[in-house]
Order: sequence, then C-alpha cells, then structure tokens
Amino acid sequence: MCAMEELDIKVAAETEETEQPQETKTVEPPSCGTGELVAGLDIGTTKICAVIGEVFEDGCVNIIGVGTAASSGMKKGVVVNIESTVKAIRQAIDSASDMAGCDIETVYVGIAGTHIKGFNSPGIIAINNEQIRQKEIQAVIHAAQTVKISDNQQIIHVLPQEYMVDDHTGIQNPLGMTGVRLATNVHIVTADVTSLHNLVTSCSRAGLNVAEVVLESVASSRAVLTSDEMELGVALLDIGGGTTDLAVFCNGTIKYTWELALGGNNLTNDLSVGLRTPLQEAEMLKYKYGGAVSSLVKENHIIEVPTVGDRKARKVSQRVMVEILEARMEEILQVVNKKICGSGYRNRINAGMVITGGTALLANVVDMAEQVFDMPVRVSFPRGVGGRIEDVESPRCTTAVGLVLYGCNDKEIVPVEHDGVVSRLRSFLKNII
Repeated sequence: MCAMEELDIKVAAETEETEQPQETKTVEPPSCGTGELVAGLDIGTTKICAVIGEVFEDGCVNIIGVGTAASSGMKKGVVVNIESTVKAIRQAIDSASDMAGCDIETVYVGIAGTHIKGFNSPGIIAINNEQIRQKEIQAVIHAAQTVKISDNQQIIHVLPQEYMVDDHTGIQNPLGMTGVRLATNVHIVTADVTSLHNLVTSCSRAGLNVAEVVLESVASSRAVLTSDEMELGVALLDIGGGTTDLAVFCNGTIKYTWELALGGNNLTNDLSVGLRTPLQEAEMLKYKYGGAVSSLVKENHIIEVPTVGDRKARKVSQRVMVEILEARMEEILQVVNKKICGSGYRNRINAGMVITGGTALLANVVDMAEQVFDMPVRVSFPRGVGGRIEDVESPRCTTAVGLVLYGCNDKEIVPVEHDGVVSRLRSFLKNII
C-alpha cells in the first residue's frame, strides 16, 4: 500500500501514530488457499458492492467472492445515515465472505462526490549534480504537495504525472539519474474531512479496517482502461446512481478529475414523475424499455406502466418514456463535455471515451455519447481478472473490482503530509472507534 495515499484513516485500525518518510506501511492480507486476499468495497448511492480477490505470486487475480446490498444511507456519494450504511456494508461483506469461504477484516474503499477536488501542482528542488535517490523523489513530491487547501479538505492522493531532470522532460522514474535540478508535476486529490470520516466510521462500525480510501475513478481505471488507451489519451466516465465521475488520462498518467452530482437516480426520478409510477417500477422500466436515443425506438410501441396506489396500469408509448430519459442523459453528457473542453485536455483524448458504472447499461448510451463528445466511445466491464468473472461481468462492479486491483498492485511511495486537519481527523476517529 502506498504511503502517499494513507490519509491517516488507517488510524481506524489503530495504526502507529507517526510514519517515517521512507517507510512503507502495508496491510497484511489474510490467506485463503494459495494466494492472499484483497477486498474492495464500493459504497454507492444505490448499491454497495463488495468484491474479494485472491492474489497469486505471478500477479494473477481471481475473484472468489462478490456481495451486493441495496444502499439507502448514501446520497450523491456522501453518507447521510450511518446506521443504514453500516447495515448494508455488513450485508454485502457477509455475502462476499460466504461465497469466498473466508472472513474479511480489511478493505480498500472507494470515495466519490462533489466534495472531491482535483488539481495539478508542480514541485522543484536542487540536487547539486548528485545521483537521484528515493529521498530526493520524496522531497520533490513534498514540494509539489505543499499547497494551500481549505481546512475542511484532506489530501487523499498525490499522483505523479512526470518528472523533469534539468532540461529532460517526460521522465517516469528519475531514480539513479544525475542532474542539478529535479522537478515534477503531480495530480492532487482532496476530500471533505467530514465526508471522509463518516465513510471510515461506517466501515469501522461494520467491523472493517480501512486499508486505504481511493478515488473511485482512479480505482475504476484499473479495471477498464488499457495501457495503450492511457498512453494515447482517454476519458473515463463512471456514471453511478448518485454521481458521475470524470477522469482524463494521457501519457500513461491521470491529468484531470471532476465530479458531477447527477447520475442514474436522476433518470429514475424523472421517469417516476413523468410516468407517475413508483421509483422501484421506474428503475425497472429504465433498463427494460428505456434508452438514451428516442429516435431509435418505434413510435407505435406501447408498454404498460404500473401506477401508484391501486390504480390500473396505464399504457404509454415507449418513445415517450425514452424521451424523458434522453433529456436527462443529454444534460449530463453536455455538462461533462463542457468540462472536458474547458480542461485543456480535449485535443489529447486520442483513444476516445470509456463509459462504465450502472447507467452505462442504458440502451444506446454509446450512440448519444459519440454524438455529444464527437469521439469513439465504448462501454466497458471489469477486465484483467479470473475466477468468478461471471459475477462481476457488469459495469456495476467496475469500481469494486478496480479497488481489488488497486490493492494488489505496488504503488509508488509518495508521502502525504500530516497537518492539523489530519491530526484532528485522527483524534476524532480514535474517540469514536
């Protein structure tokens, strides 16, 4: 596990009070058979998904346990009812553990929501024509992350994009090189402290230790993007129930992140109001008869729509229903497109866009996205794993599988600075655990 993203939320597991800059803290996963276990927990607005992976020495990952539970304690990626969230977490973890035949105590947890902020930051140090060691790499990262953030925000990721040694740019790893000046560009991700500790508290009360809190788009990228796409330039759009997460990658690293407080629930709500049908029925209709492009639906096709109370079901044109979904879906994609165009990276997205998350299952979403973004678009399921792949072969499982892959991979060690905010978070968590 990477010290750069430790968040100090590892205090939920009563970890050490301080940490040396060059020391790597790891979570020792339990063993179940011949491999070690890594668990990912996606705490979403509409569902909670737990995935357990068994990691082997050759790097292969087999999915051995999957569990889901309906989520009612979250709203737009933020915990609004801890007790409901704890209950759903426990249900999902128990289901995954029963399938795997192993108990899970430690998880990698995803985080999303509009309280998440992402920005790029440079750093530079003098190295006096000496060979670059890990110490110097950590020092330049420290310089890059020494930026002013609001008191209610906590750094959760410091993601190196590139290093520069003197006039040489685009260096991925400067270890062992020589020069007089070492510089870097990093992408920093912060989260609201209150949202962060509510998420960790929910896991702790469910009997789980949090190995690391990971931005959901960072985790999802591990499960659906290829190295070629990340090198050429790709936009990842994860459309969940409560939020839509955007991440742009090029030259193999993350360049831009952004969160939108709109998602699949907005489509369901629109359908419920427009058709005067219960939310549960609207959710079912959305995927059974819905779509993102009304012109692709036969005009005379009629469907039955359940109504509220004891009234008889009504007959409604399927095209009318799809028009409701189309309007909201287009709104979401147009807002995202404006953000991409304003990010400065639009012309570097040469490999197109990858859409994942539960709303990616909406019919014809690719057709609309290609029209809005004017680039190739594909919907992606989790990849790069073996085992019970049939249980995770859905965009709904992308983040949870990505969290497992994130936990399996060695990550570059970059220390996140301890500050007053972290100390207060540590004290708060120790008082409630």
